[in-house]
Amino acid sequence: MMKILIMALCVLAVVNVAAATTIRGIDFDFVIIDDANNAPDTNGYGAVGYNYYISKYEITNGQWNTFVSFAGAPTGNPSYAYDSSAYYTGDQQPTNYVSWYEAAQFCNYLTSGDKSRGVYQFSGNNVNPSDFLGIDRAAAEATYGTIYFLPTEDEWYKAAYYKPDSNDYSLYANGTDTAPLTSDTCYGQSTPYTGPWNVGTGTEEQNGTYDMMGNVWEWNETLINSVRGIRGGAFYTGDNTLASSYRDLISSPDYENDAIGFRVASNTCDFLMAGDLNDDCKVDLLDFAIMATNWLRNCKTDPADPACIPKTSQTD
Repeated sequence: MMKILIMALCVLAVVNVAAATTIRGIDFDFVIIDDANNAPDTNGYGAVGYNYYISKYEITNGQWNTFVSFAGAPTGNPSYAYDSSAYYTGDQQPTNYVSWYEAAQFCNYLTSGDKSRGVYQFSGNNVNPSDFLGIDRAAAEATYGTIYFLPTEDEWYKAAYYKPDSNDYSLYANGTDTAPLTSDTCYGQSTPYTGPWNVGTGTEEQNGTYDMMGNVWEWNETLINSVRGIRGGAFYTGDNTLASSYRDLISSPDYENDAIGFRVASNTCDFLMAGDLNDDCKVDLLDFAIMATNWLRNCKTDPADPACIPKTSQTD
């Protein structure tokens, strides 16, 4: 038994490192958003028919700068969608002054290694992606398997406001209908603004993310009329902008602003694999670590343990 305990503890010591993923030289942490085919909120948003991953944190300047060093700075048409640099420049601050087109090229690089190829189709190549042509997740998934993309409005909404323990929604991403404290979430600043804080500084939200309330607005993939949506509020906005009821629009995907950034999402595995406990199409050390966390639990003696989920009745 002692050997088993030592093995489990060693694996658990690695789990935080193993949970971090490196994609084309850029380090990420993702959380899985499951409970596929959930119902929408009363306002019609949040229904998603599949499981997916979303980045735990907003994309940082450090991640952005690594991307630029490997792939070159985003560029294309119109040129003014690509002509700004971050105003708030700390490595762990959320990247900002990023247009929707630039964020799309970041996602493409993660998918294919080429800014012009992936979910977001551009007419050129990695050196100059040129004109944006459209979005095709299905074709990208067929070509590359694992794909990275900006979350749709529904994907973003579910990751922020969905309450998996009750199949319901909260008004705020903290899992309640009460606005968070400014010590927990970066919002409500008065001039002169101090700007966004380092990602992950505040309190973890109900689905394992940080800063889906405040810090910087986040681009969504969804086209709303002729514009792309943003959600979540920012360091200078009031608590009303953090709420699920607040829906903001940006005039154009070429818009850049010091209070707009983004996070990325990814597809999950389409195959059922024995032992793949985290749905990443691999059976590896992380799956063993997940198993080890439940090694000493006993649902017979402690049925109230959250890990103990009653089996549904089955009929032949």
